[in-house]
Amino acid sequence: MTDEVFDGVTDGSDGGDLGFWKLPGGFEARLAQWSSTGPVAYVEADYFGGVGEQRAAVWADGSLALGPLDEPEKKRFSRAVSPISQALRRLGARRSLGEDEFEAVGLDRHRDNDDWISSSPA
Repeated sequence: MTDEVFDGVTDGSDGGDLGFWKLPGGFEARLAQWSSTGPVAYVEADYFGGVGEQRAAVWADGSLALGPLDEPEKKRFSRAVSPISQALRRLGARRSLGEDEFEAVGLDRHRDNDDWISSSPA
């Protein structure tokens, strides 16, 4: 969630009670609306030097269906049960032996927003 996207989608209200760091105000309602045609996930991750935090939630059929799931900073957890992997699994992601859902869908290709933005087609 870049600052520009946040500013473009927030309604100015509090980001809700889900505990995300950067969930724009009012965006929960938009996620719920989008989920009426299929499940939608909102995930956040913040890592430095292999230590960090994750948070994830999934909306389906117009309401919150999973989460919010979180893992506190400095806690080691299996990649297969990480909040993001659980959310991706709920969306239908399938992993192969030796990888988690995060890797299976290609989210390991970049490490920050700037790299994702620069790799997108113009």
